[in-house]
Amino acid sequence: MSIEVATRLQYIRKKHGLSQRELAKRAGVTNGTISLIEQNRVSPSVGSLKKLLECIPMSLAEFFTLEVDAERSVVSRRADMPNLGNESIQFYLAGTGVKGRSMEILRGVYQPLSDTGSQTPVHGGYEGGVVVSGQIELTVDGTTWLLDPGDSYYFESRLPHRFRNPSAEHRCEIVSANSPPTF
Repeated sequence: MSIEVATRLQYIRKKHGLSQRELAKRAGVTNGTISLIEQNRVSPSVGSLKKLLECIPMSLAEFFTLEVDAERSVVSRRADMPNLGNESIQFYLAGTGVKGRSMEILRGVYQPLSDTGSQTPVHGGYEGGVVVSGQIELTVDGTTWLLDPGDSYYFESRLPHRFRNPSAEHRCEIVSANSPPTF
């Protein structure tokens, strides 16, 4: 499934005034299923997507040809940003509906003691960000720094790197950018 299907389903559901729970109830699935589809974590079969759309009601052709609101290419509302991470580290993607992005902007939320792990994948390009709240321990190419709110970082993404929230009590929030996009 492409992000376009996830984005379109969420847009159409909201346009019809349906919560995830209501759409799930109508379709006979769990609201977790709708959430996973809209986060682009699971891919519905054509039959499953058709079953969901019948609850709106809408045909597959209408679903794929409907013009999605132009605002989606400019503004990403907090509730519309998919979580590309997991429960311990959430990565919310800005510009979800933008095709051919040349950079990626993420709001990263690191739960207490969360860690990207020692084997963070390296990738091409550059990565930078600003700590909004909490503290983050950043290790790049074997050197470690503790960053506070307002501190920033910028490095070549090909270097091994790791992010860790050292606090057992407070989460850390970062706004970051990657170029080229990794998600």
